[in-house]
Amino acid sequence: MKLTQLAACIAASSLLIACGSDDDNDSNESYSNPQVQKVLNTNADIALAAYSDSVDTAVKLKEALKAFREEPKDDTLAAAKTAWLVAREPYGQTEVYRFRNSPIDSTNYSDEDGPEGDINAWPLGEALIDYVKVNTTDFGDDQVGVTANLAGVNGNGALTAAQAEANQDNNIIGQSTITINADLLGDTATADDEHDVIAGYHAIEFLLWGQDLNTTNQAVTDGTDRDQAVNTGSMGGQRPVSDFVSTQPGDKADRRHQYLEVAVDKLIADLKQVRDGWAEGAVYRTKFTTINSQADANQRLAEILTGMGTLSEGELAGERMQIAYAGNSQEDEHSCFSDNTHRDVVLNALGVANSYYGEYKGYDSNLDGDIDADDNTTRAVNGYGLDDLLADTQRSALAAEMHAALQATKTAYTKIDQSARDGKPFDVLIMPEYHTDENKADNPVRQTIAALFAQSIKIQDIADALSLGDVVDEGASECNTQNPDSEC
Repeated sequence: MKLTQLAACIAASSLLIACGSDDDNDSNESYSNPQVQKVLNTNADIALAAYSDSVDTAVKLKEALKAFREEPKDDTLAAAKTAWLVAREPYGQTEVYRFRNSPIDSTNYSDEDGPEGDINAWPLGEALIDYVKVNTTDFGDDQVGVTANLAGVNGNGALTAAQAEANQDNNIIGQSTITINADLLGDTATADDEHDVIAGYHAIEFLLWGQDLNTTNQAVTDGTDRDQAVNTGSMGGQRPVSDFVSTQPGDKADRRHQYLEVAVDKLIADLKQVRDGWAEGAVYRTKFTTINSQADANQRLAEILTGMGTLSEGELAGERMQIAYAGNSQEDEHSCFSDNTHRDVVLNALGVANSYYGEYKGYDSNLDGDIDADDNTTRAVNGYGLDDLLADTQRSALAAEMHAALQATKTAYTKIDQSARDGKPFDVLIMPEYHTDENKADNPVRQTIAALFAQSIKIQDIADALSLGDVVDEGASECNTQNPDSEC
């Protein structure tokens, strides 16, 4: 994503003059190069730690998938699903490093040609990958159809919901003439609508869980009763283990295992590429952490705040929450197959807080909802954050406001997380009954969208106080997150 232009301040010797003030700072206060340097070093240290944890957990996922292929049964399938869920815990905290031409979005740090689309793009083109159920509400052309593809399905043309339903072999798994390899999965999100996603975390998720077609009475639907297609007990899809029991080489079950193997290998390679861009001595990290001028310092700080602000308001509040919430669209929730969207929300928001406070605690390796001594904290970082910079430049009022905004967001997203653990996942909270005037005020999804919008304003206030220009990209989403009930 193209970074917004940054406003310039007047240079002064070795000091960087912050052209702005708040209630505690009526006159211009200066901050030194070493202070900015510490912010940048900490931000880079957190990126390296979180991406390194993402690589390690993806490797663990590969091991679980290998064990599942060797013995396809209920407990090895469950272990593979758990490994996928754990793998999401560190990665979700890295999303704040997007929108700034860092290694996730760019290979040359100027064009958006990075691997993010291969790693975490969605919604998935599940009908291109394997059989699907369709209906006229949430699994129609707008959700499971694609306008074009390069996977070799339908001659690389469009695939409608009706075509997918009529021929359940009209997909990669069902067509043995399509070779499943990294090149195939590299042709992902190539159509104009980018619904032809076939790689990354969500491709693996779909193959492990299948579509979420569960009902409140724990039965599996035929895909026609979306208004009942939520399960308040066993969350997510219920793909049968029989889908993975092969009777001969090259059959559909065998091809599903092949797909999983190729997908996880590509995921690991892509994550390593991003991780290595943040390593000590790497070209990107060296450029990011090198300050030769006031303009350098201003741009680097603006990049950090752009990731924080655009993720908060556009990507998370808008694309990942409001589209699904206001449109009552299960297919548009981020992790719709596993019903893990509540963790996407928590982890993305946590990543913003990590950048602000200069802290990374590690990841929730036991999936209990907390990051504590029982979890993987071997790469924890406790450094110098933006909160420290504000405090050291006598901007305590602004720091207090930002802290309050982050806490309000945390209070709201914690309710989403707890609701899912209590049997009401994200796709339940976006149902029409939770949109009524009586219920919507207490809906934690709505509350979190509103809190993220308020949080983005405070992030922009920090940029204004430091004269860094606009850091919340209004073009990141077509949603009006100031009004969570409005459709996007």
